[in-house]
Amino acid sequence: MKPTYEFDIIILGGGIAGMTAAIYAARANLKTVIIEKEVCGGLVNSTFQVENFPSWISINGMELMEKVLEQVEHLGVTVEQVAEFVKMELKGDLKSVETEDGLYTGKVVILSTGRQPIPLEIDTDLEQIHYCSICDGTAYKDKRVLVVGGGNSGFDEALYLLSLGIRDLTLIEVADRYFASAAAQEMLASKDRVTLLKSTRIKTINGEGRLESVLLENVATGMTEKLDVDGIFVFTGQKPNTEILQGIIELDSDGYIPATPDLSTSLPGVYAAGDVVRKAYLQITTAMSDGTIAALSSEKFLRR
Repeated sequence: MKPTYEFDIIILGGGIAGMTAAIYAARANLKTVIIEKEVCGGLVNSTFQVENFPSWISINGMELMEKVLEQVEHLGVTVEQVAEFVKMELKGDLKSVETEDGLYTGKVVILSTGRQPIPLEIDTDLEQIHYCSICDGTAYKDKRVLVVGGGNSGFDEALYLLSLGIRDLTLIEVADRYFASAAAQEMLASKDRVTLLKSTRIKTINGEGRLESVLLENVATGMTEKLDVDGIFVFTGQKPNTEILQGIIELDSDGYIPATPDLSTSLPGVYAAGDVVRKAYLQITTAMSDGTIAALSSEKFLRR
């Protein structure tokens, strides 16, 4: 029989929203646990440089998250990392979340499970398809890389890959324009060994056991071109990690949680924070705001 652990607040997800909520909950003397299926930090861990976080002109994303986690643990919050959710019960006065190692109960749950990269649409068994340049980029020094995605992530990660010594880099965007900031576009365009292509998609991926080339198609003209590449890095957006919540809590058509201004959800005592919430802007600072509001709302709920 699994051991049972009792808390005031259970936070599912240890990204910046979840950790911010934990800081506020701990300072309110609420016994709090973070349950994270991977490692704390979320998508920020895979960001090479964070330059829009107040107090830091520029800081590596993983380093920033390590500093936040240090503060969380200093406040006495229990942190369970690499803890996969098995099942949960969010209805009723007492909520429960079960992992492979134990059962956690609490009167409040904050859902901050974040988002994950949208996978490449083309099915392939080849291993040279990546979604994190910090995680996998070092293996491609002096090699040829294709970056998919013309938003800020695509351009920023392309610049990071170049800093690792990539020999040739091609970036493609299926739309007829790029969506990254003008500064990022200018910086990448000024680099040697870089090719930028709009209105372009991958039509086929080729290789026997290992990636060898792709066939690129111009979606406006239908023209195709073969490109030899050693690796593909995909940055075409993210989707919310809410599959486990299907049928348990109200979700919108895209899988996001339609929370109220105080970040309560369709279930009493259940709040949401961060990238799982339907909102206009998904940034580190907006996730921190969500974590703050969710924790303060949770405290108010518990003090009634």
